[in-house]
Amino acid sequence: MTRLNVVREGVGPIVVLSHALGCDLHMWDGVAEVLARAHTVLRYDHRNHGGSECLDGAFTMQALADDAAALIEREAEGEPVHFVGLSMGGMTAQALAPKHPKLLKSLVIANSSAHYADPAPWRTRVDTVRAQGVAAIAPGAVARWLTPAYAATPEGAEAARRLNDTLVGTDATGYVASCEAVSAIDFRESNRRIATPTLVIGGLRDEATPLPMSEAMAAAIPGARLATIDAAHLSAVERPVEFSQLLIDFWRSL
Repeated sequence: MTRLNVVREGVGPIVVLSHALGCDLHMWDGVAEVLARAHTVLRYDHRNHGGSECLDGAFTMQALADDAAALIEREAEGEPVHFVGLSMGGMTAQALAPKHPKLLKSLVIANSSAHYADPAPWRTRVDTVRAQGVAAIAPGAVARWLTPAYAATPEGAEAARRLNDTLVGTDATGYVASCEAVSAIDFRESNRRIATPTLVIGGLRDEATPLPMSEAMAAAIPGARLATIDAAHLSAVERPVEFSQLLIDFWRSL
């Protein structure tokens, strides 16, 4: 079993928050602050990220989903949870739902994708990190994560600094393995088997996973709803209150 770093806060229905590639559980700070007023919030670091175990060798997105399932079984003690994943966390959600439906009360897939038609950009990123380290790709990644207008504010500049530090501090070998898992995803067929109530959130200014990717996921998952947010890739960082309200409104409607 992978050793995962987990933070638990608040009291109420359980929400699990699953972060993006190259981030850690602090990506959710603003959202967790809002949700913990009425929920038990479980945030965790993916394997090879933050304070979680860094493992040798390749893995698939299903391995991240199995990590999440083990965490839910342990921390929620059999109670189904609201699972919220952003980017790589949203891919984890897509792998988790068909295999472990009994663990889930609802699913939120934000700023994510079900498939990458062209793996070439991922190969380029992997080659760059292998040759030069994670710091070589950090400026471009952080620039895609936040809108320029937000990054120009004092709050946004501080968020960008923290995100950059987290990304640069990520183990290069572990990051490469994570990139390779992300680049290989293909949930186009399995998403049609998801029976969990699902909300897909797309960023109107998201260049990393553009809105059509969210629209395609919402169209494939039976009964899924689509919401948009005026933000770039890390919408939960840029607009945590608005992001949280989308979740709360969705859960109230179930």
